[in-house]
Amino acid sequence: MTSPDANFATPRIAAGALFVDGDRVLLVRKTYGNRWDIPGGYVDRGESPAAACRREIREEIGLAREPVRLLIQDWAPNEKEGDKILYVFSCGDLGSDEQAIQLDNDELDHWEWVPVEKLDEYVIPRLARRLAQAYRASMDGITLYLEHGEPALAT
Repeated sequence: MTSPDANFATPRIAAGALFVDGDRVLLVRKTYGNRWDIPGGYVDRGESPAAACRREIREEIGLAREPVRLLIQDWAPNEKEGDKILYVFSCGDLGSDEQAIQLDNDELDHWEWVPVEKLDEYVIPRLARRLAQAYRASMDGITLYLEHGEPALAT
């Protein structure tokens, strides 16, 4: 007999930080994988997405920053990793903290402000869609629900 839990989703959950400067967003370059992304990573067991975002900012770019507001939640499964739910939080303006960025130099080797209209030149298509929508949510003061980086509900 099959357990009733067998059909429950067990998604991987990730959280990232969106920092905005005018029409640009902060990207970090990983030393592995698809290379460019926003600061962030997977949520640990028992950890909230906001806490994971805070931890990843500290670990990856050496700053103690708090998520200010949820921008997007994206349901984005893929064949290799299964169901995934991705959260992107606004983490405020960097201001003078930009001078204090210290990359971990293990997972990351560079950071850069990238114009939103050039995201396609840096990141894979589904991430470009997600980040463009997160930027939109940041500018419009809204929160969006996405599926595969595209708005899934009327706004």
